[in-house]
Amino acid sequence: MMSRLARLLTTLGLVLLGIVLIGTALWGVFALLYFEPLPAPERPIAAVGFAVAALAALLAFFRPRWRWRALLSYGALFALLVIAWLQITPSNDRQWRADQAVLPYATIDGDLVTVHNIRNFDYRAEFDWTPAYYDHTFDLRQLQSVDLFAVYWMGPAIAHGIVSFGFADGQHLAVSIEARYRVGQGYSTVKGFFRQYEITYVVGDERDLIRLRTNYRKDPPEQAYRFELKATPEEKRRFFMNYIHKINALKKQPEFYNSLTDNCITGIWQNAKGDDDRGFAWQLLLSGYAPEYLYGRGRLDNSVPYAELRERGHVNERAHAADQAGDFSQRIRAPAGGQGP
Repeated sequence: MMSRLARLLTTLGLVLLGIVLIGTALWGVFALLYFEPLPAPERPIAAVGFAVAALAALLAFFRPRWRWRALLSYGALFALLVIAWLQITPSNDRQWRADQAVLPYATIDGDLVTVHNIRNFDYRAEFDWTPAYYDHTFDLRQLQSVDLFAVYWMGPAIAHGIVSFGFADGQHLAVSIEARYRVGQGYSTVKGFFRQYEITYVVGDERDLIRLRTNYRKDPPEQAYRFELKATPEEKRRFFMNYIHKINALKKQPEFYNSLTDNCITGIWQNAKGDDDRGFAWQLLLSGYAPEYLYGRGRLDNSVPYAELRERGHVNERAHAADQAGDFSQRIRAPAGGQGP
């Protein structure tokens, strides 16, 4: 009986070890394909070489005589790759795409926070704009609202999140956490796992960040929904200042974007969570379900069913009507069919 149990445990251990080997091999191949310290032509060669080494270790896995030697050799090779991978560092000094080239930052004087380089581009098409930036001083004592805009373009499971802070003077400061693109780069979920992008907090006027997505993104079209978050004045203030501190920190010390662990929704969660918030939820990975998750947590208006709340918050039609209007933010918050508050 004991020998049978020992054989079973040994078999299970070998199966788990084999799964780890295959998983690390897949990671290693992709890591080498995107390993920027190597010249681009050499990366596929290195990836193939690593794949061959992993395959040899996997084949030796079934030969007890060679198993542990092969695994130790492969483990040493993998460790060297990890050490080299960890030497890749993020930078703010690259040839950035024009719409993300200027970093925001803030200066703080008590309750007064001056945000510099607020983006407010004048768009003619998605990639045709006149750049413009401005500075504005916000009084934390006048912070009134925090909205989450969820922007959908590929079904219900994936959304881009933008947080917007509303003040008594009618000003709204929107913040979009994004992968920062170099010239010629586009977004790839796979590349987002392999240190191909830095992360950036794009701080902008809603006439820029929201209108770009509702009025000018056509391929594919994007649908934006606004949800006002329920929070105490202290929670709103902490949320805003967490963003401000992160924006300043990224200007001094850049960080990598990660498709899973450090993206638009996880960044919002990290900045918003309080001491009483529960751990990470799967809805924060499938970001399109994050608003419904917040609804279930009582963080949104619960006086109406979620489907109705979501439909009320659909801003595309109002954003098209408002377009370049100076009171764009007020118009997209007006009741359906209305022109203003």
